[in-house]
Amino acid sequence: MPAPATLLVYLLAGTSLGLLALRTGIPAAPLAGALLGAGLVSMSGRLPQAEWPPGTRTALEIGIGTVIGTGLTRESLDQLQQLWRPAILITVTLVMTGLVVGLWTSRLLGIDPVVALLGAAPGGISGMSLVGADFGVGAAVAALHAVRLITVLLVLPLVVKLLVPLGMGES
Repeated sequence: MPAPATLLVYLLAGTSLGLLALRTGIPAAPLAGALLGAGLVSMSGRLPQAEWPPGTRTALEIGIGTVIGTGLTRESLDQLQQLWRPAILITVTLVMTGLVVGLWTSRLLGIDPVVALLGAAPGGISGMSLVGADFGVGAAVAALHAVRLITVLLVLPLVVKLLVPLGMGES
């Protein structure tokens, strides 16, 4: 199959499952669905691995960065003036925990330390997958983050409802 037709199949698979995932109501569902759709096609072995035109990844990284950046507002900056200490504490704790869990997982389960470290890193699936791709392990990192993200999105809201008394989380 010629390269453009191969890319079209990957795009259709990713788009189809991404749109289908929208019905779940889970945050980042389109991303997880597209990842699953394209991943299933890729793992089937029936098509060659997609070779995207030069600059595609850079354009997507710029797009993702722009989408995330537009979510930052003046209100975000005002809140950060009050929340900078918790932000630093949470960030340092998550990074250190990610390093410990990643190294421990690598040794305990014998997986590639790069995959384990990036898979345990406190980042979103899109960002960490792109970082992983720079190291040649993007798909494995995406898979770990997809499992983590889906689990957290399903379990954490229930835990919060059980642990936080009604009305405490309101500002």
